[in-house]
Amino acid sequence: MNINLEQLYTRLTEIVAVFGIKLLSALIILIAGMWIAKQIRGIVERVMGKSDNDPILISFVSNLVYIAAVTFVAIAALAQLGIQTTSFIAVLGAAGLAVGLALQGSLSNFASGVLMIIFRPFKVGDFIDAAGTMGVVKEIQIFSTILTTPDNKKVIVPNASITGGNITNFSAMPTRRLDLTFGIGYEDDIDKAKSLIEQVIAENNKILTDPAPTIGISELADSSVNFAVWIWVAGADYFDVMFYMNETVKKRFDAEGISIPFPQQDVYVKTFNNNN
Repeated sequence: MNINLEQLYTRLTEIVAVFGIKLLSALIILIAGMWIAKQIRGIVERVMGKSDNDPILISFVSNLVYIAAVTFVAIAALAQLGIQTTSFIAVLGAAGLAVGLALQGSLSNFASGVLMIIFRPFKVGDFIDAAGTMGVVKEIQIFSTILTTPDNKKVIVPNASITGGNITNFSAMPTRRLDLTFGIGYEDDIDKAKSLIEQVIAENNKILTDPAPTIGISELADSSVNFAVWIWVAGADYFDVMFYMNETVKKRFDAEGISIPFPQQDVYVKTFNNNN
């Protein structure tokens, strides 16, 4: 009995010693690996920061690298303990596939968000038209983009909807061309009307002289002679100048006796006398 206990004690001692060494090695791998993962994340953040990358992209890439490194360290620590990691990796792969299939829409938005952060079709503060929504970009997130409409509504647009269609960035260029149409009657003086439009343009210092404004007759319509007026303005002055031109030209035409035709119909009623 004493011999059996001594043998058991010896065996247990050997097992604890071997397992203790493995456990200690696993802890060393885990602690050292976590430290190295943090250092790698810091290096990635510093390198990308020097390249003037978007903060969202820096945070996303650095965290992705950190998670990948930690996963590798955890698998290495489990392998050191003698745990078979092959089946563990297979289970993780199967779980990842199942989650991917269940979250196809979210993954699509995620991929689109990464592409937008990398290629930057627009940035925060730009005025854009995308996915049927027009507004100022307030925030670009991984899964969605937040816009504020001109009437101050907050709209959250999925990123996949944005990258899946046309994106119009009104803020990408410093200047914009404002296209206006003014109609006058056929009996009105064309040269006088053109001169008045030129005066209205010259009186506003927000209208650029280079490129020069363009004024010309674009159409001889059913009831009016239409002037096409193309003027260039800074992007921020677009709507101010549009309101100014429409109001001032109307007032100037009224003051000078130039008519602005509008659709109308003349109805003639003819009566018949029925004599029996």
